Amino acid sequence: MNRNRRLRHGWGLAATCTVLCAVFCLLWYHSAFLPRWIHWKSGTFSDRTGKYDVFFNGKSVCVTYDSSIIWNSPDGVKVQDALTCDIDNDREDELVLLCWKKGRYGPQKPFWADRDERTWSQHIFIYEYEQEKIRPKWMSSYIGQDVAEMTVNVGKASLNRLFLTDPGGKINCWVWDSWGFRKEDTDVSFAVFGDNLIHEPIYQYGLRHDPSFGFLFGNLKDIISQSDISVINQETPLTEQPSMYSGYPRFGTPAGVGQAIVNAGFDIVTCATNHALDKGADGVSYTKDFFTSRHVTCLGIQTAGEQDYRPYEIIDKNGIRFALLNYTYGTNGIRIPAGSPNLVHLLEDEEKIQNDIRQAKADSDCVILFVHWGTENERKPDEFQIKWTQVFLESEADVVIGTHPHTLQPYEVLQSSTGHEMLIYYSIGNYISAQQEKECVKGGMAVFTVSLTSDGYTVTDYGLQPLRITSHGGGRYTAELYDADS
Repeated sequence: MNRNRRLRHGWGLAATCTVLCAVFCLLWYHSAFLPRWIHWKSGTFSDRTGKYDVFFNGKSVCVTYDSSIIWNSPDGVKVQDALTCDIDNDREDELVLLCWKKGRYGPQKPFWADRDERTWSQHIFIYEYEQEKIRPKWMSSYIGQDVAEMTVNVGKASLNRLFLTDPGGKINCWVWDSWGFRKEDTDVSFAVFGDNLIHEPIYQYGLRHDPSFGFLFGNLKDIISQSDISVINQETPLTEQPSMYSGYPRFGTPAGVGQAIVNAGFDIVTCATNHALDKGADGVSYTKDFFTSRHVTCLGIQTAGEQDYRPYEIIDKNGIRFALLNYTYGTNGIRIPAGSPNLVHLLEDEEKIQNDIRQAKADSDCVILFVHWGTENERKPDEFQIKWTQVFLESEADVVIGTHPHTLQPYEVLQSSTGHEMLIYYSIGNYISAQQEKECVKGGMAVFTVSLTSDGYTVTDYGLQPLRITSHGGGRYTAELYDADS
Protein backbone atom coordinates (compact mmCIF):
# COMPACT_ATOMS: atom_id res chain seq x y z
CA MET A 1 0.00 0.00 0.00
CA ASN A 2 2.78 2.39 0.90
CA ARG A 3 4.54 1.46 -2.31
CA ASN A 4 1.46 2.34 -4.39
CA ARG A 5 1.14 5.66 -2.63
CA ARG A 6 4.78 6.45 -3.41
CA LEU A 7 4.24 5.55 -7.07
CA ARG A 8 1.14 7.73 -7.33
CA HIS A 9 2.96 10.56 -5.56
CA GLY A 10 5.92 10.21 -7.96
CA TRP A 11 3.64 10.21 -11.00
CA GLY A 12 1.90 13.29 -9.61
CA LEU A 13 5.16 15.16 -9.19
CA ALA A 14 6.24 14.23 -12.69
CA ALA A 15 2.93 15.40 -14.12
CA THR A 16 3.13 18.64 -12.18
CA CYS A 17 6.67 19.27 -13.37
CA THR A 18 5.62 18.52 -16.94
CA VAL A 19 2.73 20.97 -16.72
CA LEU A 20 4.90 23.65 -15.09
CA CYS A 21 7.57 23.16 -17.74
CA ALA A 22 4.97 23.46 -20.48
CA VAL A 23 3.54 26.61 -18.90
CA PHE A 24 7.04 28.06 -18.52
CA CYS A 25 7.85 27.31 -22.17
CA LEU A 26 4.55 28.84 -23.26
CA LEU A 27 5.20 31.97 -21.23
CA TRP A 28 8.77 32.10 -22.53
CA TYR A 29 7.58 31.82 -26.12
CA HIS A 30 5.11 34.63 -25.58
CA SER A 31 7.84 36.84 -24.05
CA ALA A 32 6.36 36.96 -20.55
CA PHE A 33 9.82 37.20 -19.03
CA LEU A 34 11.00 40.24 -20.99
CA PRO A 35 12.08 43.28 -18.92
CA ARG A 36 9.31 45.16 -17.12
CA TRP A 37 10.61 48.56 -18.28
CA ILE A 38 9.53 47.87 -21.87
CA HIS A 39 6.74 50.13 -23.11
CA TRP A 40 4.92 48.45 -25.98
CA LYS A 41 3.77 51.10 -28.45
CA SER A 42 0.26 51.25 -29.87
CA GLY A 43 -1.57 53.30 -32.46
CA THR A 44 -1.27 54.01 -36.20
CA PHE A 45 1.02 56.06 -38.41
CA SER A 46 1.70 56.53 -42.13
CA ASP A 47 4.70 56.98 -44.37
CA ARG A 48 5.34 60.41 -45.91
CA THR A 49 3.37 59.53 -49.09
CA GLY A 50 0.30 58.59 -47.07
CA LYS A 51 -0.09 55.41 -49.12
CA TYR A 52 1.12 52.99 -46.46
CA ASP A 53 -0.47 52.80 -43.00
CA VAL A 54 1.26 51.00 -40.13
CA PHE A 55 -0.86 49.54 -37.31
CA PHE A 56 0.33 48.23 -33.95
CA ASN A 57 -1.44 45.00 -33.13
CA GLY A 58 -0.41 43.90 -29.66
CA LYS A 59 3.30 43.14 -29.94
CA SER A 60 3.30 43.05 -33.71
CA VAL A 61 2.64 45.46 -36.58
CA CYS A 62 0.91 45.20 -39.90
CA VAL A 63 1.07 47.43 -42.98
CA THR A 64 -1.84 48.26 -45.25
CA TYR A 65 -1.93 49.71 -48.73
CA ASP A 66 -5.28 51.13 -49.88
CA SER A 67 -6.84 49.60 -46.75
CA SER A 68 -5.62 46.09 -47.65
CA ILE A 69 -3.12 44.30 -45.42
CA ILE A 70 0.07 43.66 -47.41
CA TRP A 71 2.49 42.71 -44.62
CA ASN A 72 2.72 41.49 -41.03
CA SER A 73 5.78 41.52 -38.82
CA PRO A 74 7.50 38.11 -38.66
CA ASP A 75 6.31 35.37 -36.34
CA GLY A 76 8.46 35.05 -33.25
CA VAL A 77 9.34 38.76 -33.33
CA LYS A 78 7.85 41.07 -30.68
CA VAL A 79 7.68 44.70 -31.82
CA GLN A 80 8.33 47.22 -29.06
CA ASP A 81 8.34 50.35 -31.26
CA ALA A 82 8.21 51.31 -34.92
CA LEU A 83 8.58 54.45 -37.00
CA THR A 84 8.77 55.44 -40.63
CA CYS A 85 11.46 57.78 -41.90
CA ASP A 86 14.21 58.17 -44.49
CA ILE A 87 16.78 56.47 -42.31
CA ASP A 88 19.27 55.73 -45.10
CA ASN A 89 18.99 59.27 -46.55
CA ASP A 90 17.87 58.14 -50.01
CA ARG A 91 14.77 60.40 -49.98
CA GLU A 92 12.49 57.39 -49.60
CA ASP A 93 10.91 56.32 -46.32
CA GLU A 94 11.78 53.05 -44.62
CA LEU A 95 9.95 51.17 -41.88
CA VAL A 96 12.10 50.83 -38.76
CA LEU A 97 11.24 48.28 -36.06
CA LEU A 98 12.65 48.08 -32.56
CA CYS A 99 11.92 44.48 -31.73
CA TRP A 100 12.73 41.44 -29.62
CA LYS A 101 13.48 37.95 -30.78
CA LYS A 102 15.11 34.83 -29.39
CA GLY A 103 18.79 34.72 -30.21
CA ARG A 104 21.41 37.37 -30.73
CA TYR A 105 22.00 37.08 -34.45
CA GLY A 106 20.20 38.26 -37.54
CA PRO A 107 19.47 36.02 -40.54
CA GLN A 108 23.13 34.91 -40.68
CA LYS A 109 25.19 33.64 -37.76
CA PRO A 110 28.88 34.56 -37.70
CA PHE A 111 31.14 31.65 -38.64
CA TRP A 112 32.52 31.34 -35.12
CA ALA A 113 29.08 30.70 -33.52
CA ASP A 114 28.04 27.03 -33.37
CA ARG A 115 24.46 27.93 -32.50
CA ASP A 116 22.37 30.92 -31.54
CA GLU A 117 21.36 31.70 -27.98
CA ARG A 118 17.85 30.98 -26.69
CA THR A 119 17.47 34.21 -24.71
CA TRP A 120 15.43 37.16 -25.94
CA SER A 121 17.38 40.20 -27.19
CA GLN A 122 16.68 43.51 -28.89
CA HIS A 123 17.20 44.14 -32.60
CA ILE A 124 16.63 46.79 -35.25
CA PHE A 125 14.86 45.65 -38.42
CA ILE A 126 14.64 47.89 -41.50
CA TYR A 127 12.16 47.40 -44.34
CA GLU A 128 11.61 49.29 -47.58
CA TYR A 129 8.25 50.30 -49.04
CA GLU A 130 8.41 49.10 -52.62
CA GLN A 131 5.63 48.84 -55.22
CA GLU A 132 2.86 47.97 -52.78
CA LYS A 133 5.12 45.51 -50.98
CA ILE A 134 7.36 45.54 -47.92
CA ARG A 135 10.86 44.32 -48.65
CA PRO A 136 13.45 43.44 -45.95
CA LYS A 137 16.49 45.75 -46.08
CA TRP A 138 18.55 45.13 -42.93
CA MET A 139 18.11 42.93 -39.87
CA SER A 140 20.58 43.59 -37.10
CA SER A 141 22.21 41.24 -34.70
CA TYR A 142 21.75 42.09 -31.01
CA ILE A 143 22.31 45.86 -30.80
CA GLY A 144 24.37 45.65 -27.62
CA GLN A 145 22.27 47.83 -25.34
CA ASP A 146 18.85 48.01 -23.70
CA VAL A 147 16.61 50.48 -25.56
CA ALA A 148 13.57 52.02 -23.89
CA GLU A 149 12.84 54.56 -26.63
CA MET A 150 13.64 55.00 -30.32
CA THR A 151 13.44 58.37 -32.09
CA VAL A 152 14.84 59.90 -35.26
CA ASN A 153 16.18 63.34 -36.15
CA VAL A 154 16.25 64.84 -32.67
CA GLY A 155 18.75 67.39 -33.98
CA LYS A 156 19.07 69.49 -37.11
CA ALA A 157 21.94 67.65 -38.74
CA SER A 158 22.03 67.10 -42.48
CA LEU A 159 21.78 63.29 -42.14
CA ASN A 160 18.90 61.44 -40.53
CA ARG A 161 20.04 59.68 -37.39
CA LEU A 162 18.50 57.11 -35.09
CA PHE A 163 18.58 57.91 -31.37
CA LEU A 164 18.29 55.02 -28.92
CA THR A 165 17.60 55.85 -25.27
CA ASP A 166 18.36 53.28 -22.58
CA PRO A 167 16.18 52.83 -19.44
CA GLY A 168 18.51 55.14 -17.51
CA GLY A 169 18.08 58.00 -20.02
CA LYS A 170 21.44 57.76 -21.79
CA ILE A 171 21.13 58.33 -25.54
CA ASN A 172 23.20 56.75 -28.29
CA CYS A 173 23.22 57.95 -31.88
CA TRP A 174 23.24 55.63 -34.89
CA VAL A 175 23.72 56.70 -38.51
CA TRP A 176 23.25 54.67 -41.68
CA ASP A 177 26.57 53.97 -43.35
CA SER A 178 26.35 52.30 -46.77
CA TRP A 179 25.05 49.01 -45.42
CA GLY A 180 23.88 49.03 -41.85
CA PHE A 181 24.25 51.35 -38.88
CA ARG A 182 27.34 52.59 -37.17
CA LYS A 183 27.27 54.06 -33.71
CA GLU A 184 28.24 57.72 -33.30
CA ASP A 185 29.23 59.57 -30.18
CA THR A 186 26.59 61.92 -28.83
CA ASP A 187 29.11 63.94 -26.83
CA VAL A 188 31.23 66.76 -28.26
CA SER A 189 34.18 68.05 -26.25
CA PHE A 190 35.52 71.58 -26.64
CA ALA A 191 38.91 73.06 -25.75
CA VAL A 192 39.01 76.85 -26.10
CA PHE A 193 42.18 78.94 -25.75
CA GLY A 194 42.50 82.68 -25.15
CA ASP A 195 44.38 85.49 -26.86
CA ASN A 196 47.12 84.49 -29.27
CA LEU A 197 48.76 87.90 -28.91
CA ILE A 198 51.90 87.99 -31.06
CA HIS A 199 54.16 90.74 -29.79
CA GLU A 200 57.30 91.63 -31.75
CA PRO A 201 59.75 89.59 -29.62
CA ILE A 202 57.67 86.48 -30.30
CA TYR A 203 57.53 86.76 -34.06
CA GLN A 204 61.13 87.92 -34.31
CA TYR A 205 62.27 84.82 -32.44
CA GLY A 206 60.19 82.63 -34.73
CA LEU A 207 61.53 84.23 -37.91
CA ARG A 208 65.11 83.71 -36.74
CA HIS A 209 64.92 80.30 -35.08
CA ASP A 210 61.67 78.50 -35.99
CA PRO A 211 59.84 79.90 -39.05
CA SER A 212 57.17 77.22 -38.59
CA PHE A 213 56.32 78.81 -35.21
CA GLY A 214 55.77 75.28 -33.92
CA PHE A 215 57.11 76.30 -30.50
CA LEU A 216 53.85 78.17 -29.88
CA PHE A 217 51.71 75.03 -29.70
CA GLY A 218 54.12 72.15 -29.22
CA ASN A 219 53.24 71.61 -25.55
CA LEU A 220 49.52 71.29 -26.21
CA LYS A 221 49.17 69.51 -29.55
CA ASP A 222 47.97 66.31 -27.89
CA ILE A 223 45.19 68.14 -26.04
CA ILE A 224 44.20 70.02 -29.18
CA SER A 225 43.94 66.80 -31.18
CA GLN A 226 42.10 64.92 -28.43
CA SER A 227 39.31 67.49 -28.26
CA ASP A 228 36.46 67.11 -30.72
CA ILE A 229 36.51 70.85 -31.39
CA SER A 230 39.45 73.13 -30.53
CA VAL A 231 39.32 76.93 -30.69
CA ILE A 232 41.80 79.78 -30.33
CA ASN A 233 41.40 83.56 -30.40
CA GLN A 234 43.76 84.96 -33.04
CA GLU A 235 44.11 88.44 -31.58
CA THR A 236 46.24 89.90 -34.36
CA PRO A 237 45.77 90.03 -38.16
CA LEU A 238 48.00 87.98 -40.43
CA THR A 239 50.15 89.24 -43.28
CA GLU A 240 52.53 87.63 -45.75
CA GLN A 241 54.47 90.85 -46.38
CA PRO A 242 57.58 91.26 -44.17
CA SER A 243 57.29 95.03 -44.45
CA MET A 244 53.92 94.77 -42.69
CA TYR A 245 55.16 92.77 -39.69
CA SER A 246 54.65 94.79 -36.51
CA GLY A 247 53.90 94.56 -32.83
CA TYR A 248 52.06 96.79 -30.37
CA PRO A 249 50.10 99.03 -30.83
CA ARG A 250 49.13 98.07 -34.41
CA PHE A 251 49.94 94.44 -35.00
CA GLY A 252 50.86 92.62 -38.17
CA THR A 253 51.60 88.93 -37.62
CA PRO A 254 53.60 86.69 -39.99
CA ALA A 255 51.41 84.22 -41.84
CA GLY A 256 53.61 81.47 -40.41
CA VAL A 257 51.77 81.90 -37.10
CA GLY A 258 48.52 81.15 -38.89
CA GLN A 259 50.05 78.07 -40.46
CA ALA A 260 51.19 76.92 -37.01
CA ILE A 261 47.56 77.17 -35.88
CA VAL A 262 46.53 75.02 -38.83
CA ASN A 263 49.35 72.51 -38.20
CA ALA A 264 48.46 72.26 -34.50
CA GLY A 265 45.01 71.02 -35.48
CA PHE A 266 42.73 73.87 -34.44
CA ASP A 267 39.23 73.66 -35.89
CA ILE A 268 38.13 77.24 -35.26
CA VAL A 269 39.78 80.66 -34.94
CA THR A 270 37.97 83.71 -33.57
CA CYS A 271 39.18 86.93 -35.18
CA ALA A 272 36.75 89.67 -34.10
CA THR A 273 39.15 91.60 -31.85
CA ASN A 274 40.07 95.21 -31.16
CA HIS A 275 43.16 94.67 -33.34
CA ALA A 276 41.28 93.15 -36.31
CA LEU A 277 41.68 96.35 -38.39
CA ASP A 278 45.31 97.05 -37.49
CA LYS A 279 46.29 96.30 -41.11
CA GLY A 280 43.11 97.68 -42.60
CA ALA A 281 40.54 95.90 -44.73
CA ASP A 282 43.29 94.05 -46.60
CA GLY A 283 44.53 92.53 -43.35
CA VAL A 284 41.05 91.32 -42.45
CA SER A 285 40.47 89.86 -45.90
CA TYR A 286 43.85 88.14 -45.95
CA THR A 287 43.31 86.61 -42.50
CA LYS A 288 39.84 85.36 -43.40
CA ASP A 289 40.97 83.86 -46.71
CA PHE A 290 44.05 82.32 -45.11
CA PHE A 291 42.12 80.24 -42.60
CA THR A 292 39.13 79.48 -44.79
CA SER A 293 41.33 78.17 -47.60
CA ARG A 294 42.95 75.81 -45.09
CA HIS A 295 39.61 74.48 -43.84
CA VAL A 296 39.73 76.22 -40.47
CA THR A 297 36.44 77.90 -39.55
CA CYS A 298 37.13 81.62 -39.15
CA LEU A 299 34.65 83.61 -37.06
CA GLY A 300 33.88 87.28 -36.51
CA ILE A 301 35.32 88.75 -39.70
CA GLN A 302 34.38 88.79 -43.38
CA THR A 303 36.33 89.74 -46.47
CA ALA A 304 35.91 93.19 -47.98
CA GLY A 305 34.18 91.61 -50.96
CA GLU A 306 31.46 89.87 -48.93
CA GLN A 307 28.28 91.93 -49.11
CA ASP A 308 25.95 89.55 -47.28
CA TYR A 309 26.13 89.56 -43.50
CA ARG A 310 27.04 86.14 -42.05
CA PRO A 311 26.44 86.43 -38.30
CA TYR A 312 27.36 82.82 -37.58
CA GLU A 313 28.94 79.71 -38.99
CA ILE A 314 27.51 76.21 -38.62
CA ILE A 315 29.57 73.13 -37.85
CA ASP A 316 28.21 69.61 -37.45
CA LYS A 317 29.94 67.19 -35.08
CA ASN A 318 28.68 63.80 -33.88
CA GLY A 319 25.19 64.63 -35.06
CA ILE A 320 25.08 67.91 -33.10
CA ARG A 321 24.71 71.12 -35.07
CA PHE A 322 26.55 74.12 -33.56
CA ALA A 323 26.03 77.78 -34.44
CA LEU A 324 29.16 79.83 -33.66
CA LEU A 325 29.14 83.63 -33.33
CA ASN A 326 31.99 86.07 -32.62
CA TYR A 327 31.90 89.78 -31.75
CA THR A 328 34.27 92.49 -30.51
CA TYR A 329 33.46 95.59 -28.46
CA GLY A 330 35.38 97.76 -30.95
CA THR A 331 38.44 98.18 -33.18
CA ASN A 332 40.56 100.73 -31.27
CA GLY A 333 38.87 103.64 -32.97
CA ILE A 334 39.65 102.48 -36.51
CA ARG A 335 36.53 102.91 -38.61
CA ILE A 336 35.10 100.04 -40.59
CA PRO A 337 35.05 101.09 -44.27
CA ALA A 338 31.60 102.23 -45.38
CA GLY A 339 31.69 99.91 -48.36
CA SER A 340 32.38 96.84 -46.19
CA PRO A 341 30.07 97.14 -43.18
CA ASN A 342 30.37 93.45 -42.29
CA LEU A 343 34.17 93.39 -42.17
CA VAL A 344 34.30 93.00 -38.38
CA HIS A 345 31.32 91.87 -36.27
CA LEU A 346 30.76 94.47 -33.55
CA LEU A 347 29.11 94.15 -30.16
CA GLU A 348 27.02 97.32 -30.39
CA ASP A 349 23.49 96.89 -31.82
CA GLU A 350 21.51 94.96 -29.22
CA GLU A 351 18.48 94.28 -31.41
CA LYS A 352 20.66 93.06 -34.27
CA ILE A 353 22.58 90.66 -32.04
CA GLN A 354 19.38 89.34 -30.46
CA ASN A 355 18.16 88.62 -33.97
CA ASP A 356 21.49 86.93 -34.83
CA ILE A 357 21.07 84.60 -31.86
CA ARG A 358 17.43 83.86 -32.69
CA GLN A 359 18.39 82.89 -36.22
CA ALA A 360 21.29 80.80 -34.94
CA LYS A 361 19.01 78.94 -32.52
CA ALA A 362 16.55 78.15 -35.29
CA ASP A 363 19.38 76.74 -37.40
CA SER A 364 21.22 74.70 -34.76
CA ASP A 365 21.10 72.54 -31.66
CA CYS A 366 23.57 74.62 -29.62
CA VAL A 367 24.56 78.32 -29.83
CA ILE A 368 28.08 79.34 -28.75
CA LEU A 369 29.24 82.97 -28.60
CA PHE A 370 32.86 84.14 -28.52
CA VAL A 371 33.07 87.75 -27.36
CA HIS A 372 36.02 90.16 -27.17
CA TRP A 373 35.10 92.53 -24.34
CA GLY A 374 35.91 93.80 -20.85
CA THR A 375 38.59 95.93 -19.23
CA GLU A 376 42.24 95.02 -19.72
CA ASN A 377 44.07 93.61 -16.70
CA GLU A 378 40.85 93.48 -14.63
CA ARG A 379 40.02 90.22 -12.88
CA LYS A 380 36.28 90.87 -12.57
CA PRO A 381 33.64 91.51 -15.25
CA ASP A 382 32.84 95.17 -15.87
CA GLU A 383 29.42 96.77 -16.44
CA PHE A 384 29.66 96.31 -20.21
CA GLN A 385 30.20 92.57 -19.78
CA ILE A 386 27.36 92.28 -17.26
CA LYS A 387 24.96 94.14 -19.55
CA TRP A 388 25.70 91.96 -22.57
CA THR A 389 25.65 88.80 -20.47
CA GLN A 390 21.99 89.48 -19.72
CA VAL A 391 21.29 90.03 -23.42
CA PHE A 392 22.91 86.70 -24.28
CA LEU A 393 21.14 84.90 -21.43
CA GLU A 394 17.67 86.15 -22.24
CA SER A 395 18.32 85.40 -25.94
CA GLU A 396 19.08 81.82 -24.79
CA ALA A 397 22.64 81.39 -25.97
CA ASP A 398 24.08 78.15 -24.58
CA VAL A 399 27.76 79.01 -24.03
CA VAL A 400 29.63 82.35 -23.95
CA ILE A 401 33.43 82.60 -23.88
CA GLY A 402 35.17 85.93 -23.35
CA THR A 403 38.61 87.23 -24.25
CA HIS A 404 40.47 90.60 -24.26
CA PRO A 405 41.16 91.44 -20.58
CA HIS A 406 44.37 89.30 -20.79
CA THR A 407 43.54 87.97 -17.31
CA LEU A 408 41.45 85.15 -15.96
CA GLN A 409 37.95 86.08 -14.83
CA PRO A 410 35.27 83.88 -13.23
CA TYR A 411 33.10 81.35 -15.02
CA GLU A 412 29.64 80.15 -14.00
CA VAL A 413 26.28 78.80 -15.14
CA LEU A 414 23.45 81.35 -15.21
CA GLN A 415 19.72 80.77 -15.48
CA SER A 416 17.32 83.02 -17.37
CA SER A 417 13.84 84.09 -16.28
CA THR A 418 12.45 81.22 -18.36
CA GLY A 419 14.78 78.62 -16.84
CA HIS A 420 17.30 78.48 -19.71
CA GLU A 421 20.85 77.74 -18.55
CA MET A 422 23.94 79.39 -20.06
CA LEU A 423 27.57 78.61 -19.31
CA ILE A 424 29.75 81.71 -19.37
CA TYR A 425 33.50 82.28 -19.12
CA TYR A 426 33.93 86.04 -18.70
CA SER A 427 37.59 85.90 -19.73
CA ILE A 428 40.01 83.03 -20.26
CA GLY A 429 43.07 85.31 -20.44
CA ASN A 430 46.04 85.03 -22.75
CA TYR A 431 47.24 81.97 -24.55
CA ILE A 432 50.54 83.56 -25.66
CA SER A 433 51.85 87.10 -25.23
CA ALA A 434 54.99 88.92 -24.15
CA GLN A 435 53.17 90.82 -21.42
CA GLN A 436 55.07 90.68 -18.17
CA GLU A 437 52.33 91.46 -15.63
CA LYS A 438 51.74 88.61 -13.19
CA GLU A 439 48.02 88.39 -14.04
CA CYS A 440 48.77 88.21 -17.76
CA VAL A 441 51.05 85.17 -17.73
CA LYS A 442 48.30 82.99 -16.29
CA GLY A 443 45.56 82.02 -18.71
CA GLY A 444 43.13 79.18 -19.02
CA MET A 445 41.76 76.58 -21.38
CA ALA A 446 37.96 76.47 -21.23
CA VAL A 447 36.82 72.86 -21.47
CA PHE A 448 33.22 71.76 -21.76
CA THR A 449 31.15 68.98 -23.26
CA VAL A 450 27.86 69.25 -25.10
CA SER A 451 25.78 66.07 -25.07
CA LEU A 452 22.48 64.73 -26.26
CA THR A 453 20.33 64.05 -23.19
CA SER A 454 16.69 63.26 -22.58
CA ASP A 455 16.19 67.04 -22.24
CA GLY A 456 17.84 67.76 -25.59
CA TYR A 457 21.31 69.10 -26.32
CA THR A 458 22.96 70.58 -23.26
CA VAL A 459 26.29 71.23 -21.54
CA THR A 460 26.96 68.17 -19.40
CA ASP A 461 30.45 68.94 -18.12
CA TYR A 462 32.63 72.05 -17.88
CA GLY A 463 35.73 73.45 -16.24
CA LEU A 464 38.86 75.51 -16.75
CA GLN A 465 42.40 74.14 -17.03
CA PRO A 466 45.01 76.71 -15.96
CA LEU A 467 47.75 77.64 -18.45
CA ARG A 468 51.01 79.44 -17.81
CA ILE A 469 53.14 81.40 -20.26
CA THR A 470 56.85 80.77 -19.84
CA SER A 471 59.61 82.98 -21.25
CA HIS A 472 62.75 81.08 -22.24
CA GLY A 473 64.63 84.23 -23.23
CA GLY A 474 65.26 85.81 -26.58
CA GLY A 475 61.55 86.01 -27.39
CA ARG A 476 60.77 82.31 -27.13
CA TYR A 477 57.48 82.05 -25.26
CA THR A 478 55.57 78.84 -24.68
CA ALA A 479 52.31 77.91 -22.97
CA GLU A 480 51.86 74.86 -20.78
CA LEU A 481 49.31 73.32 -18.48
CA TYR A 482 49.94 73.56 -14.78
CA ASP A 483 48.30 72.76 -11.48
CA ALA A 484 46.94 75.99 -10.00
CA ASP A 485 47.24 74.52 -6.48
CA SER A 486 50.90 73.56 -6.84
